[in-house]
Amino acid sequence: MIAAGLVLAGGVTLPAQTPQGPPSAEALIAEYCVTCHNPRVRAAGIEFETLDPSNPASDAETWEKVLVRLRAGSMPPVGNPRPDAASYAAVVAALETGLERAWAANPEPGRIGAVHRLNRVEYNNAIRDLFALDLDVTALLPGDETADGRFDNFADSLTISTAHLERYLSVARQVTRLVTGLPPVAAGVETLEIPLHVLQNDRQSEDLPIGSRGGAAVRHNFPVDGEYVIRVRLQRQYQAYLKGMGWPQQLDVRLDGALLERFVVGGQAEGRPAAASFAGACEVGFAGDPEWEEYMQVTGDAGLEVRLSVEAGPHVVGVSFVRELWEPEGLPQPLQRGRVIGNDQVYMDYANVGSVEIAGPFAMTGAVADTPSREAVFVCEPEALSEEAACAAAILERMSRKAYRRPVGEGDVRTLMEFFETGRSDGGSFDAGIQFALERMLVDPDFLLRVYRDPDAPGGRPYRLSDIELASRLSFFVWSTIPDDRLLELAEQGRLSEPGVLDAEVRRMLADDRAVRALVGDFASQWLNLRRVPEVVVDPGVYPHYDLSLMEGLRTETELFVASTITEDRSVIDLIDADYTFVNERLARHYGIPGVYGSHFRRVHLPDREQRGGLLAHGALLSTTSYPDRTSPVLRGKWLMDNILGLPTPPPPAGVDTDLADTAGPAPPTMRERLEAHRANPACRSCHSVIDPLGFSLENFDVIGGWRQFDESGRPVDARGTTVSGASVDGLSGLRALLLDDAEAFPRTVTEKLLAYALGRRVEYYDKPAVRRIVRAAAEDDYRWSSLILGIVRSVPFRMRSAAEDATTAE
Repeated sequence: MIAAGLVLAGGVTLPAQTPQGPPSAEALIAEYCVTCHNPRVRAAGIEFETLDPSNPASDAETWEKVLVRLRAGSMPPVGNPRPDAASYAAVVAALETGLERAWAANPEPGRIGAVHRLNRVEYNNAIRDLFALDLDVTALLPGDETADGRFDNFADSLTISTAHLERYLSVARQVTRLVTGLPPVAAGVETLEIPLHVLQNDRQSEDLPIGSRGGAAVRHNFPVDGEYVIRVRLQRQYQAYLKGMGWPQQLDVRLDGALLERFVVGGQAEGRPAAASFAGACEVGFAGDPEWEEYMQVTGDAGLEVRLSVEAGPHVVGVSFVRELWEPEGLPQPLQRGRVIGNDQVYMDYANVGSVEIAGPFAMTGAVADTPSREAVFVCEPEALSEEAACAAAILERMSRKAYRRPVGEGDVRTLMEFFETGRSDGGSFDAGIQFALERMLVDPDFLLRVYRDPDAPGGRPYRLSDIELASRLSFFVWSTIPDDRLLELAEQGRLSEPGVLDAEVRRMLADDRAVRALVGDFASQWLNLRRVPEVVVDPGVYPHYDLSLMEGLRTETELFVASTITEDRSVIDLIDADYTFVNERLARHYGIPGVYGSHFRRVHLPDREQRGGLLAHGALLSTTSYPDRTSPVLRGKWLMDNILGLPTPPPPAGVDTDLADTAGPAPPTMRERLEAHRANPACRSCHSVIDPLGFSLENFDVIGGWRQFDESGRPVDARGTTVSGASVDGLSGLRALLLDDAEAFPRTVTEKLLAYALGRRVEYYDKPAVRRIVRAAAEDDYRWSSLILGIVRSVPFRMRSAAEDATTAE
């Protein structure tokens, strides 16, 4: 403790700490911080002699960084003299009060880019809601750029290239022809391929019959009434031999649940078969007889097709086997997945569906049918040529208002009517004219872009968004799509921004299924890295029971779990502390949860909170933070820091060796010892001394989220770790307790992530006071999802925007 004060900038003297209570910010900094943060050392680029803690708003950016470190207890570093918890809390409170008082007097909402392109998901959802068309066009559009852990709706990352323009033109034509019922130029083929490592032992979809197994349910939009062909190909191993063909099995093809055809596959090969797992082998004595070889390579799945007439519109094509249960004779064998799935013809096992093709139309069988899409577009049907112009104008005015998300004027409609006349003339029908006009609408900048236009305001000054802009921002936040009619009507009336009206609309939107789909499938999937689950690679030699069905189940578990907390409007703390999850039989067996049977997911209570409970024990998150053959305390620790604790970590310095591969010599040491050696490098120590100890708390979970007592080297798992503050953590339960100890910490992280997603930009230092206000207000409602989302919608960053610095000054 220093006895004399320290003179800072402006002649402010830092007093010594007195025994009457916690020290002031000035005293704490003088005693504990200036040793490293002075003009000579300048640790982290900060020198406190140039900062005034009594006026933190004078350098809010730096003081917000200091606050993050003080809350985490990482400053001063462990091992140095440190204040007690009461002193930390007092200084944090004092700095927050000073920053928030200044912010309240002069709030800074930040400035998102003036041009904000729709990303692929938003574009797809807009097509769905415009045309009542459940069609996935994301694969037809270029990918959306992301960087630095940001979301794919950040305006500054959503560039526009010539590839975008070309694809927008192509997709607009395909979509509008499907919507209006114009026949394709030629018959086409769409193919769904089922990945080799997806197990087909159980019912695969709620759209398939109970008592079925394998196959797939394909949702397909048939463009016109016509004749189509549904063709099935069975699964083959790596040498293109059919699998599971040693006995007869029944294969059903259905349309909207109605049985079209039942085929018998397998059991019809003549001659001697090849030796087990040797199909395709060239060695003499292993190949089968010629008749058997032909059946296994050519004729075994020939003729599995149905030709039929289908009405235009959305239908479900179902292909599945009749489930027949059996057990192999002889001694039980170890479960073999991994490479065996691709290598072996599993002659006496189940046959599987490899792909489903839908081809056509080969002939139109009737007039244009009424489909949900046509009903959404054609609000009138002209009975005479003289009525066409008025009807077309009515259709295009209504559709463009929804697509452009604003009132449309005569000029907007006139432009589209010119395209209607061209399409009517070239296509020879009213529908062709509407199709061409809608195609033009979908490539209009007012559809593809959200444009913010500054009013005449002093440069850099904040201004309120218009109700029209607010409607779009709200809709893309909660639904990831365009506003519906009610939102637009309220915005056009200037009533949406009224507090009571806005709150009511948010609650209405949260009750809509689109909110859960967007907040889970778009926000949570990116925040929690669920989009990376399909990219996970697992070494089948180390995990022979691994398959893609398990990975799909892991992702479904997390999606259903997060969705349940939103639909039930639970506290976001339940994401960490819940005593339930969602599993099917395959996943329950993996987790060791007894009494769960069948392929459908259901909610189950978790009896052992030491091993399961909350997101931290979800296999989807654990697998995306592992390597194919081993766990990674580094990846897991970094994920915890970035996504749970809200403490971003920098990437490794350029040129630093991050390889922990085993080297020749004695048996490799434990992962803990290997990482200790890695931290001996001074370039690695500063970050890894913080990341690694936290990641060890999840070491009881293997690469794919299974519970284990021994690590990859066969030694007992040591799941002890520490936090940046030096606090000890032991395993999952210890980590959970740590996160629950500070009630505001995790809700603050969720709020920051959610605010960034809502705004379409990173959360900056000037947003932090708004974040704290949202979290404190939500505390009164137990940090429920609705309270956080309402707080964001009411906040200054969401409702306002700063004018450009060079805006016209209007005093």
